[in-house]
Amino acid sequence: MTIKDLKPKVVWDNFYGLTQVPRPSKHEEKVIEYLLEWGKKHGIKAVKDEAGNVIMTAAATPGMEKRRGVILQGHMDMVPQKTGDSKHNFLTDPITTLVEGDWLTADRTTLGADNGIGVALALSVLEDKAVKHGPVEVLVTRDEETGMTGANGLKPGVLKGDILINLDSEEEGELCVGCAGGLDAEADFRYRTVAAPEGYVGYTITVKGLQGGHSGMDISLYRANANKVVARILLPLMEKNGVKLVSFNGGSLRNAIPFEACAEILVPEAATRAVKKGVDEVFGQIKAEFAESDPSAEMSFARKAAAPRYIGEKVALAVVKALLACPSGVIRMSRTMEGLTETSINMAIVRTEKGHITVHSLMRSAVDTAKAALADRVRCIFEAAGAAITFKGGYSGWTPKLDTPMNKVMMEQFKKVYGHEMKIMATHGGLECAIMGAKYPNWEMVSVGPTIRYPHSPDERLDIPSVARTWEYLKAVLEAVPEK
Repeated sequence: MTIKDLKPKVVWDNFYGLTQVPRPSKHEEKVIEYLLEWGKKHGIKAVKDEAGNVIMTAAATPGMEKRRGVILQGHMDMVPQKTGDSKHNFLTDPITTLVEGDWLTADRTTLGADNGIGVALALSVLEDKAVKHGPVEVLVTRDEETGMTGANGLKPGVLKGDILINLDSEEEGELCVGCAGGLDAEADFRYRTVAAPEGYVGYTITVKGLQGGHSGMDISLYRANANKVVARILLPLMEKNGVKLVSFNGGSLRNAIPFEACAEILVPEAATRAVKKGVDEVFGQIKAEFAESDPSAEMSFARKAAAPRYIGEKVALAVVKALLACPSGVIRMSRTMEGLTETSINMAIVRTEKGHITVHSLMRSAVDTAKAALADRVRCIFEAAGAAITFKGGYSGWTPKLDTPMNKVMMEQFKKVYGHEMKIMATHGGLECAIMGAKYPNWEMVSVGPTIRYPHSPDERLDIPSVARTWEYLKAVLEAVPEK
C-alpha cells in the first residue's frame, strides 16, 4: 500500500502533492508557486501577501451565508532533518513516503506532516464541494519553523473571518487553546588558533543515533542532547589529558533537539590509550543514564589526519564548560495543567567557523517573566565564560480562553463524532496563534489536528486513521459554526 491508496482520497491527494514540493523553512518559493497554481486549478481565489503568506477565499455554500467567517490556518514550511546516511536534498528532492501499518513515515527524513497535513485538510475543505461551510478563508503562513516570519508579517484587517481554526496541533482528541512564547539566544565566542605541536594525533568524537525531536512537544521526554553529550565527554579529556579542541559542531535547527554532534580534537600520542578509555567510560555512563529515552545512542572515536592548528586552550575550555553549565531541557512543569511543560530551553546548535564558536538556544515559556528570568540565567553563564550574547525573535504566549462560543461548538461536535469528551489543553510548542491573535484581538482561536509523533526528526510519523477521523470532525465543526 502507498499514500495514493489511503482514504479520504481528497485529503491524502493534497498531502501527497505537498510532499512532492521542496519546502524547507526559508526556501518556500516553490511551495508558494504550487499553492497559487492549486488555487487557479480549482477556481479558488489565491493571493500572496507581502510576507509570503498565501491566502485563499471561498464563499459560503448554499444556505450557509449567515454563518460566522472561519479562517483555516496552517504553515507551508517543514523542518528539514535527515539521518546521517541519507542523501536527500531538501531543496530539490520530493519526500519519499512509506506506509507502515497505521503510520505514514518518510525514508530517513522528516515527513513534513508538521504542518503539511494541516494545510492538506484546509485545501480539501475548499476542494470538496460536499463540505458545508460558511465563508472560509485559508491562511497558509510562511517560515513558521525558523522565526514565524509569515505570522509576524501578516497585516491586520486583511482577513475578514473572526474564528481561527489552527490545524497545527499534533494530538488527536485534544483542543488546544493556548501555547508558550519563545525567545532565541545566540552566544558568540571569538577565538584564535594555535599551531599544533609535535607528538599530537587527530581524532573525531561523533555522537549520533539519539532520538532528537521537537524542542517543544518532546522536551519533557528528557532525551539526551548531542551537544551536551559531546561536551561532557570532552571536559575530562581537556583537563586531564591535554586534548586540544579543533572544532565542535552539533545540531541543525533551533527548534529540534540535536541528535548528532561531532568534535575534532588533537590527542597527545602518548595519551591515546588513556583518552580512548576515558571516552568509552564517559559515553558508557551517559548511555546507561539515557537507556530508556535514547536506546540507539552511538559514539565513534575515529582517527583522522591531524589538523595543523587548534583553538586556544582558554577559549576552548570556556566553551566546553559553558555548554555543560547552560541548562537544556525542562526548567519547570506547569502547576495549573497536568503534564504540560511551563518553561524549557533547547541548546540547539553549536557551530565552529572562521574564528567564532556560536551556540544557539531556544527558550520557551507560558509565563513571560519566567522566560525573562531564564534568559538572564543563560546570559550570565555565557558572559562569565567570555562570550557575547544576543537575544531575538521573542514573542509572548497565547493565553487560554476556555469559555467561548467556538470552544463549545468544538466540544459538542467532537462528542457527536467520537462519542466521548474532548480534552482541553495548551501546548509547550510555539503556535502562530499567539502572534496573529495580537493583530486580530477579535478572533476566537482554537487548534486541532491528527496525531503526529516525533515531529522535527527523521522518525516523524503520522497516524493514518486519525487523519480520516479529523477530517470528519472538521467537516462537522464547519457545518455547526454559529450565525453572525
